[in-house]
Amino acid sequence: MHSELRCSPAPRNALACPPADTTEETTTDNAPPQGHVGHVLAVGAPGPRRENLIRTLESTGYAVTHAIPGEIGRRVAQTPPDAIVALDGNGVEQAVDVVREIRTAPLGQALPLVMVTDGHESAGVARLLHSGADDCLAEAADPVELSARIAAKLHRVPVPVDRLPQDPRTGLYSAPHFRDELDRELRRPGSRPGRQGGVLAVVGVAEAEALEERFGPRVRREVAERLAGVAERLGNGSDRLGRDEEGRLLVLMPGVEEETARRALQEFAVAVAGTRFVVADENVRLTPAIGWVPLADADARAVDRAADAVAEALRHRDLRPVRYEPWMRATSHRRRARAVVRPLLLALSPLLALLVGVGVPFALYEQAYTVLGWDIASTVYWVVVAGLVLSATLILLECLFSLDAPARPAAPAQPYPPASAVIAAYLPNEAATIVDTVESFLRVDYPNDLEIVLAYNTPHPLPVEDTLREIARRDPRLVLLPVAGSTSKAQNVNAAVSRVRGEFVGIFDADHHPAPHAFRHAWDWLSGGYDVVQGHCVIRNGESSWVARQVAAEFEAIYAVSHPGRSRLYGFGIFGGSNGFWRTDLLARIRMHGSMLTEDIDSTLRALNEGARIASDRTLISRELAPTRLKPLWNQRSRWAQGWLQVSLRHLWQALRNPSFTLRQKTGFVVLLGWREVQPWLSLQILPILLHSVLRAGGADRIHWATPACLLAFGFTLSAGLVQTAFAGRLAEPELRRRRGWFWRHALISTVFYTHFKNIVARQSHLKELLGDRRWRVTPRAATATAKAVAQQ
Repeated sequence: MHSELRCSPAPRNALACPPADTTEETTTDNAPPQGHVGHVLAVGAPGPRRENLIRTLESTGYAVTHAIPGEIGRRVAQTPPDAIVALDGNGVEQAVDVVREIRTAPLGQALPLVMVTDGHESAGVARLLHSGADDCLAEAADPVELSARIAAKLHRVPVPVDRLPQDPRTGLYSAPHFRDELDRELRRPGSRPGRQGGVLAVVGVAEAEALEERFGPRVRREVAERLAGVAERLGNGSDRLGRDEEGRLLVLMPGVEEETARRALQEFAVAVAGTRFVVADENVRLTPAIGWVPLADADARAVDRAADAVAEALRHRDLRPVRYEPWMRATSHRRRARAVVRPLLLALSPLLALLVGVGVPFALYEQAYTVLGWDIASTVYWVVVAGLVLSATLILLECLFSLDAPARPAAPAQPYPPASAVIAAYLPNEAATIVDTVESFLRVDYPNDLEIVLAYNTPHPLPVEDTLREIARRDPRLVLLPVAGSTSKAQNVNAAVSRVRGEFVGIFDADHHPAPHAFRHAWDWLSGGYDVVQGHCVIRNGESSWVARQVAAEFEAIYAVSHPGRSRLYGFGIFGGSNGFWRTDLLARIRMHGSMLTEDIDSTLRALNEGARIASDRTLISRELAPTRLKPLWNQRSRWAQGWLQVSLRHLWQALRNPSFTLRQKTGFVVLLGWREVQPWLSLQILPILLHSVLRAGGADRIHWATPACLLAFGFTLSAGLVQTAFAGRLAEPELRRRRGWFWRHALISTVFYTHFKNIVARQSHLKELLGDRRWRVTPRAATATAKAVAQQ
């Protein structure tokens, strides 16, 4: 027998033994005689070939029954054989049909099957083996070889992988056996509520379909194997792991508390995302999507429900395990009711803010004074004054510390590595600007490979996509990455981070034009031990409107003064969402959480918790577009304010409990995440205090307004804003430094209007978060005439 499973040449009909006395058991009642070493079912159409095969099998000691194609399942069910030997009929196609018929029969799935062929070529033999045959033998082979092959199969019975409890290669349970394990766990005493807990999880991979398209179905098994390797390395030894038909990893974690299991799944997701795997002989990053259900709530549909949660996790790609909720399958009546009530409350939110911020405190002051005789309004007054002074002091400190912000290293500590840029875009909003943006990135000067990944979502095809595809054909550095089903910037970034090849990656919005040396300068920081560097975002359309000019001056106060000053004052920097550069390995572990409206600040806090160092560099320039009208500005700042509140609620207490943070850093977190949320409401207290004072005094004319403390606090607070604007004008990018009028107008408008505008936005955003309205409202982009013309082509 050659290695390609074909027999060596032998005399024709060598399997036919000389005629021998045959028993009636073979030809009449078709029942196996007693005392033989094994029972074999001979399959083939009636005729000389089958008769020769039967005599050969009997001569070597086997009991033989026979069947014709089309009746194999019935014969196997009536008299189950130990093995099947089948003739190939009139060619490979008929032989394949025979194999399929045998393997379709319930009892035929695991029986040893040897095909006797009429001298097929290697390709035909391969087809039979792929179809389910265990062995193939040419009809010209010696009968002794046939007997030996049957005996080998009987002594080492072939079992299909899906029939094995565990895959012999990966050690994973097959899907049916995993479900059996789950069923046993659910029936085990102690698995009900009030007793021992446990969790069932399903792990999918966002890149699975793309990998399968490139390398074929085998990658699903490889991916499951890689995931299992990480799970076994991190697991507690009692977890049971399986793989379903789609290649997803199944994880049964019995006897653990839900929160402990969730943390373990989170650790597993981060470990997977931070590892480069070899799949189909290629280095890839994998983005795990985990859905889970507690065993206390599990039933026969638990795996399907966890898979529904996987679908939700795949939408965000943010590495957070998702617990199954009923709304993932169907909309509840309660959810429909909220859809009616919530818009009404949101429409009334300005009145609600006055009620909460003015009406409730005023009623409290009045009741405390009338019923208890306590004049708590006076105490609150001094608290408000102290708060104003504190806010002004913090602003002045940031200004002073910004003067001595660390300078960028003069040269990189390591050679420039390959780098990547990720541009996150919602194309209907960016169509007029995206081509200009892409062209600006292609002009960046970087001494090594620089790929530009445009990760975008769009509800329908757009003409600008044809232009982008033409640019990509012209310049292979541009990679177009449509993100189907994306609803946020975070999802676009998450989809891109597992695709990028650079050692570090710059994250940009779709209206940004980075300076030519931006990536060089970013590596100067990153090569020196920093993990993230935040650059300086400069407004490039300040001439468009008074709103854009206001934002241009404000951005200089933020990026040229506050970020560098805060970084030096408190000992940590922040990532501002765009023109930020990350080490790719860190970003792959951290990801962006699409449920957070300021996913940048959220990722900052999670990176800092991992010990990351974040630098702020006001000389690392990228130019962007500002809103040109008041309504888009309101929507943008409303999202920012609500996002900061989400981050504060999630991270402040964790940061204060983290022993790795210094007292100086924890003070910074209190100011950044705590005080900024209290201050808009505290400043509003001056109104109920005045109303209470007027009522108690018997009229506004009886109040002495010129109290020194109040005047000093007001003057000091006013001066802080003016000083910050002066610092912004002095430290601004040179092209804006010449626009002195913009900064003077900014100082005047902020004093009279803009500060109160931001406080109103903050209070409204708090109410929106309380009402559960977390919609992402896109900021419209202004565009130059050239960009508009390109988008409309």
